[in-house]
Amino acid sequence: MTLEQLRIFTAVADMLNMTKAASRLHLTQPAVSAAIAALEDRHSTKLFDRVGRRLELTAEGKRFLPEAHAVLARADDAKRVLDDLAGLLQGEVRIAASQTVATYWLPNRMASFAVAHPGISLDLRVGNTTQAAALLNQGDVDVAFVESDSIEFPLESTVVGADHVRLYASMDSPLAGRPLTPACLEAATWVMREPGSGTRDHLTHGLARSGVNVSRLNVCLQLPSNGAVLQTLANKALIAGISDLAAAPRVKAGQIVELPWPLPARNFKMLRHPERRLGRATAAFVQSLLRATSSP
Repeated sequence: MTLEQLRIFTAVADMLNMTKAASRLHLTQPAVSAAIAALEDRHSTKLFDRVGRRLELTAEGKRFLPEAHAVLARADDAKRVLDDLAGLLQGEVRIAASQTVATYWLPNRMASFAVAHPGISLDLRVGNTTQAAALLNQGDVDVAFVESDSIEFPLESTVVGADHVRLYASMDSPLAGRPLTPACLEAATWVMREPGSGTRDHLTHGLARSGVNVSRLNVCLQLPSNGAVLQTLANKALIAGISDLAAAPRVKAGQIVELPWPLPARNFKMLRHPERRLGRATAAFVQSLLRATSSP
């Protein structure tokens, strides 16, 4: 059993798809299939069942998965020790981020660090808030950046930035340019981010605090990205709540308009696992972000 086989197994177990796991690992699909087959043959244990066109973990695979994660976490700890001994001339920072942070806030900060430390690789994995926190909790990344307070894991949180979620619609929406009430928002047709999204979580909490009965909202579409949500606003019948960072280019281009409604600002948070030590490269990256955050 090799570490590479374990990394391939955990990727396939996470994705339940050989092709997607191969893409994440930058391997070919046959190489991933061969690694799983070799692991199963070597230990005479079936780890996956193929049910229709999808994979499912067997009972043995489910039992083995946390052990594989634990071994990989220890191997990563050992690698970080060696990287620390080499100073900041080499190393790796594994990052998870929710979509708004990953697209609009984090890239310039990663670029500044990469230019200053060319020997350190930065690996970014993007999902929603729930997915990013889960990756950190299970040890697949060293640090995570999210937009929501609704974190189910015991992780340390530090505020590093902020934005606003605002309501937007087509320029010719019947709601554009008119006073809004809770009743008209409850009667509107909404497109929203998927459950688990920090944007959706902040929006629904903000609407509820402003007097809107969220349970009455007519949500006709749930989409997995800010861009997809914004694209639907070409239909004048729809409204959405989305980050002002994501919406700004379309507002400037005259494609959509803000619908004024009192929603609170939200914070971007950096998450760390309290029981895991940061390697020198990750600690340096974190410090560079905190310095930038505290600068006037």
